[in-house]
Amino acid sequence: MVPERESRDRAPAGATAASRPRTARLDQPGVPRRRFLPEYDPDAFGRLSERIARFLGTGRFLVWMTAAIILWVAWNTLAPRALRFDEYPFIFLTLMLSLQASYAAPLILLAQNRQDDRDRVNLEQDRKQNERSIADTEYLTREVAALRIGLGEVATRDWIRSELQDMIKELEERQNGHRHDTVVFPAERSGGRDADDR
Repeated sequence: MVPERESRDRAPAGATAASRPRTARLDQPGVPRRRFLPEYDPDAFGRLSERIARFLGTGRFLVWMTAAIILWVAWNTLAPRALRFDEYPFIFLTLMLSLQASYAAPLILLAQNRQDDRDRVNLEQDRKQNERSIADTEYLTREVAALRIGLGEVATRDWIRSELQDMIKELEERQNGHRHDTVVFPAERSGGRDADDR
């Protein structure tokens, strides 16, 4: 007889059980993995890129950029030669502007991608709303058609009036007919007795 402890510690038998890798338990939190790259929040970075892209597309940015370039050129042409940091071909200014452009282009593209994603979600929501509106309209159309069919079988006020007028005419004709009958046949009116029988 195998002791109970040894039977628990043994590996599961069978070809499938031996080849199956052990997985983490789903009812316990997983061990965090070490990451060598810094982590960042993509949503926060996207919001920052949208703010920068919005600022790059404003007149305020153009005014500040123009003022900075004018000051840069004025300082490097009018200041004493010992204080100048970028001489006439302004190579450092060109480097700064190309660096700014190289960062601005991906930030603008990232902001456009986020806007495209928002537009796609909005279009999907609009499409679903339109489908619901069309379904509601079709339902209401069917209901109105059913009400019209039902109203075709219900007596309307005009129909009742016309029927009552027909009945009144018929009663008047009968009443006028009885008056002629009383003159022609007086015995029917007196209950079958004749005036001579009295």
